[in-house]
Amino acid sequence: METPLKIKRQRDFWAGTMFLVVGIAFAWGATSYSFGASARPGPGYFPFGLGLLLALLGVIEIFKAFTALLPDAEGEHLIGKVAWKPLALITGSVVVFGLALPHLGLLIALPLLVTISAMAGDDFKWKEAILSSVVLTAGSWVIFAWGLKLVIPMVPEFFG
Repeated sequence: METPLKIKRQRDFWAGTMFLVVGIAFAWGATSYSFGASARPGPGYFPFGLGLLLALLGVIEIFKAFTALLPDAEGEHLIGKVAWKPLALITGSVVVFGLALPHLGLLIALPLLVTISAMAGDDFKWKEAILSSVVLTAGSWVIFAWGLKLVIPMVPEFFG
């Protein structure tokens, strides 16, 4: 009698499944854009290739989950509870940044992103969050606005 397939490492299985689904979604989404040719790639060329590579990585990870010789030292790596607070704070900070950037500018939106994301950690400290915000905002201004000359709103729109 044959033994059924058993997932030996749940973390690898679910990570691989996530990679596979996201990779297929990106590759499928890229099909609505022009591919172009290898010499002159179109806007769909690069995301399609990356989507396929991510899906392939997912398949490899799922394969590893079923064929692992030994479970990790901690056992079979069962998936624990979902950390809802950090997940909500980090996702929320990205949404806040996306909504705030056009209206409040980079000088306010980026510190909001960094501070809200930092609150997701167990050892949040205001001093570290503010220092990180200042460094990342200055670095972003240097790279994107000054260096690359991208048109990004820097200050709130009510300042003009």
